Amino acid sequence: MTRTTVKYVPVTVLDIDEALEFYRDALGLEVVQDVSNAGFRWVSLAVPGQGLSLVLSAPGAGRSEEDAAALERLVAKGAMGGLILEVGDLQATFETLSAAGAEVLQEPMDQPWGPRDAAFRDPSGNMVRINQA
Repeated sequence: MTRTTVKYVPVTVLDIDEALEFYRDALGLEVVQDVSNAGFRWVSLAVPGQGLSLVLSAPGAGRSEEDAAALERLVAKGAMGGLILEVGDLQATFETLSAAGAEVLQEPMDQPWGPRDAAFRDPSGNMVRINQA
């Protein structure tokens, strides 16, 4: 059987430049590609040391106007599925994101199901949980 890996995780954001400040500048992900096409932009961010990339795109990228409007409303109210990331130093990451102005949903705490984690919203409203490695 062929080995299956996850390569790209799409993240719909309302403003790619704001999202870059969160994912690239505050979380330290690396920009792999920044592509513009037909008036839209996709930015792939690599998770250092993994073959995985988050792909940031706007609600209208590759979608009908009707679907883009519906998706924009869902993103804006934080209704899209969130991300779960893992870091080596949760407290330092929490402090970096807090200082950068990220909306804190939950301060670092030990969870009954296992990890110590914290939760934020990215600038578009997507929930991002961060686990301590």
